[in-house]
Amino acid sequence: MEDKNLGVETLSETALNRLGYMLDNLECGWKQLAKAVAEHDKELTDCSLKVLSPHGSPGRYLLALLADRGCTLAFLLQCLKKIEHREAVGFLTTHVMGQIDITLQPQSQRVPEGSPVVLSCRAVGHVELTYQWFKGKDEVPGGNGPELVLNPVSAAQQGPYICRVSSGDKYVFSNWAHVHRSGGASVPAVATSLPLMEGDTLYLECAAQANPPPQFQWYLNKQPMPNCTKSILKIPCITTADRGIYSCKVYNLYHEAWSDQVQVNIGPGSFSDVSWEAPKVGKQDLFNSTDKVALLIGNMNYLHHRQLRAPMADVHELTNLLRQLDFKVVSLLDLNWQEMHSAVTEFLLLLDRGVYGLLYFAGHGYENYGNSFMVPIDAPASYTFKHCLWVQDVLQRMQERQTELNVFLLDMCRKRNPNDESIPQPGPLRVTANIVFGYATCVDAEAFEVNKDDLSNGIFMSFLKKRLMEPEKVTVILDKVAEDMGRCEITRGRQALELRSNLSERRALTDCIQGPACQVTASTRNLQWAIAHVIPESRCLQFECGVKVQLGFAAEFSNIMIIYTRILETPKDIVSCSAQLSDFTEGPEVDLKHSNQESLHEAGSLLLSMDDLLPLEQPRLFTRISALQRLKKELSFTVCLHYKYTNLDEELLEEQRISVGKPLVSKLNLHDLSSIGSASTSWSYYQGPMESPTFSS
Repeated sequence: MEDKNLGVETLSETALNRLGYMLDNLECGWKQLAKAVAEHDKELTDCSLKVLSPHGSPGRYLLALLADRGCTLAFLLQCLKKIEHREAVGFLTTHVMGQIDITLQPQSQRVPEGSPVVLSCRAVGHVELTYQWFKGKDEVPGGNGPELVLNPVSAAQQGPYICRVSSGDKYVFSNWAHVHRSGGASVPAVATSLPLMEGDTLYLECAAQANPPPQFQWYLNKQPMPNCTKSILKIPCITTADRGIYSCKVYNLYHEAWSDQVQVNIGPGSFSDVSWEAPKVGKQDLFNSTDKVALLIGNMNYLHHRQLRAPMADVHELTNLLRQLDFKVVSLLDLNWQEMHSAVTEFLLLLDRGVYGLLYFAGHGYENYGNSFMVPIDAPASYTFKHCLWVQDVLQRMQERQTELNVFLLDMCRKRNPNDESIPQPGPLRVTANIVFGYATCVDAEAFEVNKDDLSNGIFMSFLKKRLMEPEKVTVILDKVAEDMGRCEITRGRQALELRSNLSERRALTDCIQGPACQVTASTRNLQWAIAHVIPESRCLQFECGVKVQLGFAAEFSNIMIIYTRILETPKDIVSCSAQLSDFTEGPEVDLKHSNQESLHEAGSLLLSMDDLLPLEQPRLFTRISALQRLKKELSFTVCLHYKYTNLDEELLEEQRISVGKPLVSKLNLHDLSSIGSASTSWSYYQGPMESPTFSS
């Protein structure tokens, strides 16, 4: 039910101050409101008189008087509309709309043919609300109440429904409700049954449309299926190991939805003899998180230390795996001291009660007296803990966010630092029994990097990636990785994984996400993460000579972006043309020698593949932009079109200046030039590729 009687006193102190400020800054704004109040209710005339001699802000004082007299928000909104104070009306409407709590029942329902269904949208707000139901994108005629009755449900009425709740020109939407009509009571309650025989091909398709374009992740028995991220799931020559409950999650930056479940039964006999039970739920499936967030940092190009090879491939590999496990991943390469601290601060904003938090670092590091330190790329030669990021401090700050699980994967050296005799004292840690440390090597030992020219995973990641997707307790996974490393000939006696944990519950990285009770918190977290992962939209540039050029963008990491140009149309009298980029905004790093290259590899991107985005026969030029976290203003560059006409030897040039805003992580303003100081060389060693090893120590 709507509560239209909520009073002005329910507004927060911040909201009251903001409204008072708006009234004070409009000429005679508070006087007009006082007059309107008196006209509506004679008993409030003394309020309009008292406000003539206010203390401080007259607008704020008037609002306090209205609150004391028990005025409702609806009354205040009516008075603001009368005096046509649009800014205050918009603010108050937006404020109360932001506090509307919507529940939709049911969110999915199958009904037998000829039966009715009732969808109910209950909104609780501070103002008068109106409703409008939609089926897909179309308004439902007569669907302007909190309940929508479909009696009976026809074939045309099947599909997704959503309700818009409005107040004035402000509105919010409910979640989607899905109505399906079945042929009778024989439809299974849990999932549609699909009986198959061994050797058959399983073919499932999930169709969805969204903007931004949707992504797909298939699940088997509530666990994500590795590399099954297309709209079509095809498993040839199935066996009994493939039976179970299949579903597909469809998502983009802002929303997610689930398909219906399908129970796949597989056996050797005829379909009439099929009678298998769905797999039983394991004990680890009893645990859920409210969200899963990961920060991955890989430092390679140290300014004065020995440079490393493997972190880029390792961060890329772990990013892809964690995304399949529904983690919100922020992946960053080559951060200085200020950027590492800022990145951790932003990471902490994504954590909250019930969230799984994971921090992965690959780079130089050291450990003194049980304290671990991650070395930024600008650390000086004789660095101490003051120049590094203190892992135990990050843990303490994570605990303050009341996370459900804290996982640290530290792929770095743990030798003592002879230049640092300080013993920093962390504050008292809370007893949470939810901490897991996975070190790539033991105390006072080195994590080696194997000398190899190609781009391969490091030692730790080579073993971890084979186990990470298993639905096991986190500590069990790391124990298996340690055992695998112990059986490897090139690591035995040189590098051994160390596990430290006080995790008391069987929590796994594969645990499902169950939304928190406070949807506002979840929405805020989704928005905060999405801000750092927005890439510019592809666009077409029309030049005066008649050539049309496509400008496209792709993210390699959260702070590295690929820009490509492609010629779409060329007039017949132009024999050759190419579109190249130049004159980039100061801040990010662009290797001019490797820009405007015909392949991603030549442009410096060794991991990203564009074959699925563009036809191979279409020529294009690639440019790689890194260190986007150092972008201080909007990214702009010049598109230079070089072309020749049939009867002219001279090459002509046309230029267009393009601005694409602040893409990816640049919106978070992690940069701070004052933090870029002197540099050093590092004594620590780092893990690396496994084949053809050459160890150094």
